[in-house]
Amino acid sequence: MSNSHIRPHRRQVIKGIGTAALVAGIGTPFIARAQSEVVKIGHLTPLTGFLGPLGEYAQLGVQLAVEELNAAGGIDGRQIELLMEDSVNPATASTKAERYITRDNVACIIGEISSASGLAIAQVVERNKKLFFNTGCNSDALRGSDCSRYMFHVEASNSQYVKGVGSAFLRDGLIDGKKIYFLTADYAYGQDLSRVGKNFIEANNGTVAWEDLVPTDATDFSAYILKIRQAQPDLIISNLAGNQITNFVKQYTEYGLDFPYGGFGFDTAVAWGAGKGNFGGEWPVVWHHKLENPGAQAFVQAFTAKWGKPPDNQAWGDYLATKLVAQAMTETKSIETDAVLDYFEGGPKLDILKAREGYFRKRDHQLIQEMYTMTAKPIDQLEDEWDLMLLGAAVPGEGEDLEAIAPTEAENACSFDAA
Repeated sequence: MSNSHIRPHRRQVIKGIGTAALVAGIGTPFIARAQSEVVKIGHLTPLTGFLGPLGEYAQLGVQLAVEELNAAGGIDGRQIELLMEDSVNPATASTKAERYITRDNVACIIGEISSASGLAIAQVVERNKKLFFNTGCNSDALRGSDCSRYMFHVEASNSQYVKGVGSAFLRDGLIDGKKIYFLTADYAYGQDLSRVGKNFIEANNGTVAWEDLVPTDATDFSAYILKIRQAQPDLIISNLAGNQITNFVKQYTEYGLDFPYGGFGFDTAVAWGAGKGNFGGEWPVVWHHKLENPGAQAFVQAFTAKWGKPPDNQAWGDYLATKLVAQAMTETKSIETDAVLDYFEGGPKLDILKAREGYFRKRDHQLIQEMYTMTAKPIDQLEDEWDLMLLGAAVPGEGEDLEAIAPTEAENACSFDAA
């Protein structure tokens, strides 16, 4: 990972300042008001452990969004004060979310990657009636059995990832009648992804014949790869997360096995970590810096100019969530929970830096959006260290209903408590 930013020791605060207001062409009276009447936003993400590389990009994304918003006048004339902390684990995430709300009086919380920590934060915001915009937790359970009216999901669900890339596996004849080997991260996200993945495979006449649960701190995959070699599966599916994927992909390449492989979950930063010549297979992704949409490329240019590298999909999620929150607060002229909640439940079509607009589905607060698949780009065509992937067509395709890849109510029912 790049060291182009400073990691906070315990807590990092970015405040809107007068110079930002001057850039936006605002006079002194506004500056005084902006400094005394800020809008506080709390950001939590893991900066350590196997998800740490993704959390670093999350912080870069939210920082850029806040700087751009403050330079343009903030939220309805009020500058944004961004509070950022390392969520570490579910217990820490819960404690810090509670403190953001009760001590710091944040308007909302943005972030997280671990589904277990996301659930912990959701329980805090439910009690306190504050909003949480999930930017990295994929578990369908967070949209189903553990859903909360106070939680919105910018990140795609496991169902969206599985159905998105599953269409490619079906196209290539890798599921129907085939025996499949699962490698699954042994925590909430991986277990939920495995459940959703098995449902998809069984519905399409495939069999999950083998599955290994992999500890989140695992770095040596040689024992698993030797088991795979002995099993001789038709397809290997990764339900891994963070740098687990990086380590598996690199070591699988080193062993030189030729069984087809890919994953039901993915982040571009983990492929970058694997490096040139080590990335292969077929993978799903929620966003990619090579998208040709004008909004996407404006974001890529601004991010690269500031941080010296392109954004990954996690940076996109935290950047987008912050911009959407600001949009809702500006249009409703309110930072209150009910106003923002009602705005998004109204189903406005949203610019999400993709070809097609998205919207938050009212019944589970999932952002309904297109996904993509990726394969390895030939080594002789690589332009730089971030140019490892060939981006496939959007899924669902043009003209198809975006909800085709989202979990149905029968698959993943959500019931919000009366609020």
